[in-house]
Amino acid sequence: MLHNQTLEKLHALKLHGMADAFREQLQSPACDPLSFAERFGLLVDRQWDWKENARMQRYLRAARLKLPACIEDIDFRTPRGIDRDMLAGLASCDWVRHHRNVLVTGPTGVGKTFIACALAHKACREGYRALYLRCPRLFQQLALARADGSYGQLLARIAKVHVLLIDDLGLAPMSDSDRRELLEIIEDRHGGASTIVTSQLPLDLWHDNVGDPTLADAILDRLVHNAHRIELKGASMRKQKQA
Repeated sequence: MLHNQTLEKLHALKLHGMADAFREQLQSPACDPLSFAERFGLLVDRQWDWKENARMQRYLRAARLKLPACIEDIDFRTPRGIDRDMLAGLASCDWVRHHRNVLVTGPTGVGKTFIACALAHKACREGYRALYLRCPRLFQQLALARADGSYGQLLARIAKVHVLLIDDLGLAPMSDSDRRELLEIIEDRHGGASTIVTSQLPLDLWHDNVGDPTLADAILDRLVHNAHRIELKGASMRKQKQA
């Protein structure tokens, strides 16, 4: 009866990991020889692991990544120009800690979004908040936010995430409002957060896609100068899988 009351109190305190570990200790004779300090340490370790896992799952849900991609699942066998050493360095998330960016370019179907989502997924696993937005959808959301008065709130929400993933930049020429809003977002994040951008356009064509030379210079200066660049090559992997 006392054990049941203890378990109920642990759950009431939202110490669910500790409650599970306590229940397991009660059922495991192997724990009997352990001292109180050792058993208590095991309970604390389980609660810590439970809390960290819950936080990671919460961050992954909030990130809304397009693909359930992991660094460990990146295909290095297909020749695409991936630098394995660079990917290993990015997997450490030092680029997030130092507020650097990642630019992923290449033709359609070579895995740009998968790699970008894998990097954002790893950031969530390391305790960073991330957010995925396709570039066309981003501009649509900004336009709607302007119309309903929530523009400032949306910009603030985007600015707060540690890793912003903008997918498919450059699918269409930018309007004047598009490039000004993109500059606003990049400026808010410059030096304090990281941004991943994927694009089918080679980097040397981004300036023309932005359109306005002055705004293009401002956007690219903040995005490119401290960025890791991943330039993918090759045929579409989707076509290879369908063949």
